[in-house]
Amino acid sequence: MGERQFNDYYATEPKAVKLLLEKESFSKIVWECACGEGHISDVLKEHGYIVYNSDIIDRGYSGTVVKDFLKENSLNTMDIVTNPPYKIAKNFVEHALDISADGVKIAMFLKLTFLESKTRKKLFEKYPFRTLYVSSSRLQCAKNGDFEKYKNGTGTAVAYGWYVWEKGFNGKPTIEWI
Repeated sequence: MGERQFNDYYATEPKAVKLLLEKESFSKIVWECACGEGHISDVLKEHGYIVYNSDIIDRGYSGTVVKDFLKENSLNTMDIVTNPPYKIAKNFVEHALDISADGVKIAMFLKLTFLESKTRKKLFEKYPFRTLYVSSSRLQCAKNGDFEKYKNGTGTAVAYGWYVWEKGFNGKPTIEWI
């Protein structure tokens, strides 16, 4: 589908968030730390959550605080729900878990192939995810948030899921379908 977006901005289809929220609940205040144009944040707000929005770039979403999540060093007590830039997704996961207090939930929308690789195996050994929600149908991420390209069913063949960590969890991960 051409060149990758410069900052790896691929917006999440709102349906993906709705499916997650049928299975998971989060703290009243949620941090969307790669909020883009608010596709995830809008659904969270529709479901009664207060959302703290940040991104490395201001993409015009109202209330976005421009900051680099990977440079955040304060103790985080908010649950995190996001679709991180895939090329640095491992860094996002690791950093979120490193700075979060015990009990914080971290939900990341990632390709199923995120399960692969020796370096991520080490991540999963250090921080096992609690649940992986695999989509039973193709959900889309749209380059630059342009979902119009996919309206006629011309989506990608990429399989996604929601990986949910809970800081302090030390059991065996489970897989469920949404």
